[in-house]
Amino acid sequence: AVVDWLDVFTRNEYKDILIDSLSYCQKHKGMEIHAWCIMTNHVHLVFRSINDLHPSSLLGDFKRFTSKKIVKAIQDNPKESRKEFLLEQFKKAAGMSSNVNKFQFWRHDNKPIELWSNKVIHEKISYVHNNPVDAGLVYHPEDYVYSSAADYADKKGLLDNVIVFQYFG
Repeated sequence: AVVDWLDVFTRNEYKDILIDSLSYCQKHKGMEIHAWCIMTNHVHLVFRSINDLHPSSLLGDFKRFTSKKIVKAIQDNPKESRKEFLLEQFKKAAGMSSNVNKFQFWRHDNKPIELWSNKVIHEKISYVHNNPVDAGLVYHPEDYVYSSAADYADKKGLLDNVIVFQYFG
């Protein structure tokens, strides 16, 4: 989640940074993605690490890279009407953190859940894909572009190589 639950991902160019980074993590860091969804102020991921990198380290790398890239994109975006407000909030959050220098973009508290059964995996993936529906953004999960729900509806999503979880009840 973004600090203070700020709605940063209302602009596609910021969401695209996350897509590019997830793709990089898939290709170069061993992130096997089963489900994902970018909401206005947070991201849901169902993934596993298929290399030696611990999932928390993989997520940490993702957060460090994307925070710098998104803050820079906000700074450089002439169309960003909330630029000063957002940067001030990120600076304020960094001032309250002992391990962040200039700007803190992501909250430190992730909510990782280890998925231990097929039933739980299916429940969590359904939850991730239904987030945009519950938020009133779309009527059907597969209609939300910035998620893997299209992949689960036999369509092509934005992110390549999503491992679609098959649940047979």
